[in-house]
Amino acid sequence: MLAIVAATVLVLPRSKGPLIYLLGAWTPPLGVALRADGLSAVMLAATAVVISAVSVFAMTEFRPTTAAPRAPFAFWILLLAIWGALNTIFVGGDLFTLYVALELLTFAAVPLVSLDGRPETLRAALRYLLFALLGSVLYLLGTALLYGRYGTLDIVLLSRRVSAEPGPLIAVALMTTGLLAKTALFPLHLWLPPAHAGAPAAASAILSGLVVKGSFFILLRLWFDVMPALPGFAASQLLAALGAAAILFGSVVALRQERLKLLIAYSTLAQIGYLFLIFPLALNASGQLDHGQALAGGLLQAISHATAKASMFLAVGSIYGALGHDRIIGLGGVARALPLSVLAFALGGIALMGVQPSGASLAKDLLLEQATSTGQWWWVIVLQAGGMFTAAYVVLVLAHALAPSDLPIALAGDAPRSRDLAALSLALCSLSLGVVPWEHYLPVPHGAALRSFGLDALFKFMLPAMGGTALAILFSPWPHRLAHSATWKTLTRGLGPLRRICLDFGGLVETGDDGLRQWTTTGIALLLVTLLLAAAMFTAN
Repeated sequence: MLAIVAATVLVLPRSKGPLIYLLGAWTPPLGVALRADGLSAVMLAATAVVISAVSVFAMTEFRPTTAAPRAPFAFWILLLAIWGALNTIFVGGDLFTLYVALELLTFAAVPLVSLDGRPETLRAALRYLLFALLGSVLYLLGTALLYGRYGTLDIVLLSRRVSAEPGPLIAVALMTTGLLAKTALFPLHLWLPPAHAGAPAAASAILSGLVVKGSFFILLRLWFDVMPALPGFAASQLLAALGAAAILFGSVVALRQERLKLLIAYSTLAQIGYLFLIFPLALNASGQLDHGQALAGGLLQAISHATAKASMFLAVGSIYGALGHDRIIGLGGVARALPLSVLAFALGGIALMGVQPSGASLAKDLLLEQATSTGQWWWVIVLQAGGMFTAAYVVLVLAHALAPSDLPIALAGDAPRSRDLAALSLALCSLSLGVVPWEHYLPVPHGAALRSFGLDALFKFMLPAMGGTALAILFSPWPHRLAHSATWKTLTRGLGPLRRICLDFGGLVETGDDGLRQWTTTGIALLLVTLLLAAAMFTAN
């Protein structure tokens, strides 16, 4: 698999267009074409890197034994199925092939949630399965409408035939809502927190880093390649508004979590919101979605999140395996006991914050440039606030992990060095993505990552770090050891009223999140999102 991905990445820049393979030598619309362009190559490479690192980590956790032979066998089979499904999504050339690959991805990902067989993980897996199938029904209805109208589902052929008619507009709304449900965009995140937090560490890394990117990539193909002129300004603003709400809700709820894996699961919800900011920023002067810097920024954010978040989940898996728990307030002294695990978590979090030369930093720069050039200043505020919230939960965890412990830490299990090295390699990969020559695959200006080193890079680091520290103090309800010192009380005395307001607001957000993750509420939200998307598209056309 690594050889195939490497060959694709190396050959693509030398070709005059996308690499095309016709299954059975039948051309569309009778046959199925697999196409690899720059977007495909980037996602193929990111998937290969993450799965390879996760495999190294999982060698110790899922080693076949006579006592428990089924879980390791199931894990490796499901991992390969996920890899194959993701690769098919990235090179699929028609909407039905993408549907088949998406279903394979779902049916391989769901069992990973419940590998340990605990009742709570089985409930989380069933919730994931049922909601994902509901999204699949909506997607399949949309493809049926398109096929009935145009007689083909090939992406290239559809892009030449599709027009602003009621049928295609309804199809786009249905397919988009189904993909949003599978991506777990707020408020359709019913399944994400319990599934990501309850799965084994290696499975959580795959679910958070890669699985949610599959449905998002299909959404990019649908909006940017099949019908770039149909969605319009209102629909793109709606998607971005849901993304902004995901950043706020996910970050605030993450800061209130007692368990480390739940904190990272909710941070995934927030980071997913970032990806949807690209839609209004990608509109050109004629109102069409353009393969420009906004799309490049979104893809860079996706792969930066994949590598960094997988690294953080693997690091937490090492900490949990060694300590026997992942309670945030019980992490005191863990930095001395497990320095590599804490270092991997810290570097992954710093990469997500957008520190140079990380891929998230380059992605943020591209999105900020687009927001400024298009006059959409409100997304500049969202991007900057999102960076501060990302820094907040990273600072919160590190503040507890670096604090001294009253008692010596008794490790409940071994911490193999290979697991920490796998997590550390992914964190370093995410930190170095900004210096990769992306111009062969994505519309990124040459040298874009290197032009902002110096005082500008220092300011970009200090702003989210200082803002994130303040947000961690204001929104986290869990006490820190320093909170009992006289010096700390003096420094934070003026923040008392503001902190109480923020804690009350955080409590309301958490209560609202609990309500939104009920089946009835989520069903109503699913219907509303579909209707709003359809109305926005009909208004634009």
